[in-house]
Amino acid sequence: MNNAMRMERVRRFIGTLNQSRELGMTVTSAKEGQLTLCLPYSDRIIGNPDTGVIHGGAITTLMDTTSGSVIMCTLDDFELSPTLDLRVDYMRPAEPHKPVYARAETYRVTRNIIFTRCEAFQEPGDTIANCVGTFMRIGKEAMPKSFRDLIDGGKE
Repeated sequence: MNNAMRMERVRRFIGTLNQSRELGMTVTSAKEGQLTLCLPYSDRIIGNPDTGVIHGGAITTLMDTTSGSVIMCTLDDFELSPTLDLRVDYMRPAEPHKPVYARAETYRVTRNIIFTRCEAFQEPGDTIANCVGTFMRIGKEAMPKSFRDLIDGGKE
């Protein structure tokens, strides 16, 4: 699978997630085992109205979505992989009025579990938060074929 196919697969998948659509997440980059998503700044995700700082829940949602979706850049066959555990370490608040990016990678794939790590940032090297996640493999047969076709084949 090439990177354009990975990007389309992830784009279609996050388009099915209500939280991703509501937050306006987009795919910035997709490579084998790596994915970057963008969370645009908006008034809807402000956590502190006095400063305009983004709510930590929006950052966590971005990181969880990126960490779970990077699996589609790793496995040849699409399979849902629910989050088992996600540990987030916040380093600093995100600057107001700027988008936030999350870059995730898979670093171990087993028969039952996939392990990921992710960094949220606004400028490369300027970390907002780091996370590690574990995701359960439930297999491609555990979801309806029509949903698999939507993600893999682009049927809408």
